[in-house]
Amino acid sequence: MSSQHPITEADLHAYVDGQLTPERQREFEAYLGGRPDEAQRVQQLRAQKRELRALFDPVLDEALPERLLRAARPRPAWHEQRWVAGLAFALLGGAAGWGLHGALQPQAASQLAQQAPAAAFAQRAAVAHAVYSPEQRRPVEVDAAHEDQLVTWLSKRMGATMKPPRLQAVGYELEGGRLLPGGQGPVAQFMYRSTEPGGGRLTLYVSNEIGALPAATGAPRPASGNAETAFRFAQQGSVKVFYWVDGAFGYAIAADAERATLARVSGEVYSQLGGAATTK
Repeated sequence: MSSQHPITEADLHAYVDGQLTPERQREFEAYLGGRPDEAQRVQQLRAQKRELRALFDPVLDEALPERLLRAARPRPAWHEQRWVAGLAFALLGGAAGWGLHGALQPQAASQLAQQAPAAAFAQRAAVAHAVYSPEQRRPVEVDAAHEDQLVTWLSKRMGATMKPPRLQAVGYELEGGRLLPGGQGPVAQFMYRSTEPGGGRLTLYVSNEIGALPAATGAPRPASGNAETAFRFAQQGSVKVFYWVDGAFGYAIAADAERATLARVSGEVYSQLGGAATTK
């Protein structure tokens, strides 16, 4: 090649994103011409990019929530606020009525604050599945053939035993796992492949960042010894997610599969962890 600058990993990603200069693009394409493995990797990254767009582009078309529209509206002047407040006091019966109004708002805000981290947890699980499940060359950091090393590594980083459930009974076998960044710390991801010919992949996403949250709206926080844990369901594009909280850990099963399949796998995972769950 005529360039004195070697091809780097940054060039590969810039090529996939269409960010190379015309001259550098020609050099990179010449580089790919003699490296079929790298050319295949480019195709995989492009496919991954298309899947991520399919997953999140619909969000761009969503209407803004009403609460955000309200927050963006101009606030009345201070003297108008005083007049409106005075009228409200009169209509509601004075300070007693206003005190009831104030008592209700923090409760609603508290419920929203509790639900938001759990929804973010499910979204991160869906994104992690969408990013790594299409990979052909390296879908996991440590494969199932070295499961003992995988368990030791993840357990050390997560601060608790991370042993992958056996899912052959529900049609999936372990491929391996990896460590991922979470919202505030590490997250473990186990990957499984369907035992059916042409079947897809499924991931189990484990985090200890949402253990203090309720498992579902109106349900108590699951803990060791609880008789019942509530499953939640979420969907990001084609990726469906069943997730729940048990003790200090949150668990999410993600796959591009039927909801009934995920429910069956989630029940099997939970039963191996110990307990009984219901679907919300």
